[in-house]
Amino acid sequence: MMDRDTPVLSRDDPGSPPLIGNVKVTREDWLNLARDVLVHDGVGELKILTLAEKLGVSRSSFYWYFKNRSELLDALLQEWESRNSQTIIRHCEMPAANITNAACNFFRCFIDQSLFDSRLDFAVREWARRDASVRKRIDVADAARLDAIIAMFVRQGFPATEADARARVLYFMQLGYHALDVRETMETRMQRLPAFLECFTGVVPSQEAVVEFAAFAKAQEAKT
Repeated sequence: MMDRDTPVLSRDDPGSPPLIGNVKVTREDWLNLARDVLVHDGVGELKILTLAEKLGVSRSSFYWYFKNRSELLDALLQEWESRNSQTIIRHCEMPAANITNAACNFFRCFIDQSLFDSRLDFAVREWARRDASVRKRIDVADAARLDAIIAMFVRQGFPATEADARARVLYFMQLGYHALDVRETMETRMQRLPAFLECFTGVVPSQEAVVEFAAFAKAQEAKT
């Protein structure tokens, strides 16, 4: 085993392939691969030996960064909470001139793939079906997200009861979009944007808001 003082090459691009061969993998490499396995194969396939083989390193390398498998799993959940839940909360708290602009801030999370990882979100939800402790974290996360959306409506002058109902419609619709793996072009989605915003908020959006959000969406699409 290498000495703990040996310099470790850092990973600046999480999308890069793992460091293999004679270069020691980083904590980020373990997490990136573990996340990929969780998303594509499920938590049952997250095994230390299997991950080590995929990274091309010895199993002992894992213990430089994690005490055990449980600590790795908890790190994945912490990343999920930070990336997905906190992103939604932050965007709901952004200043907005009106409720349709505020709703557009919420939608930005799901248009920009760097903000919200829908595949990771549903991988964690699938995991929660088999693990009561993860189910509790899902419940806490959903409650926090909904509270942020409700507060967004309340700040825009909606009564608490209506804010609660509209927040649930907005949030559950958006999750359903991903759960159903809806396939449609960005152009089609943007054509529906004005009607969607009016349905969710009860307010007709300004043309300026629609044009601005459509430009943002198309810019994100061009990155993929």
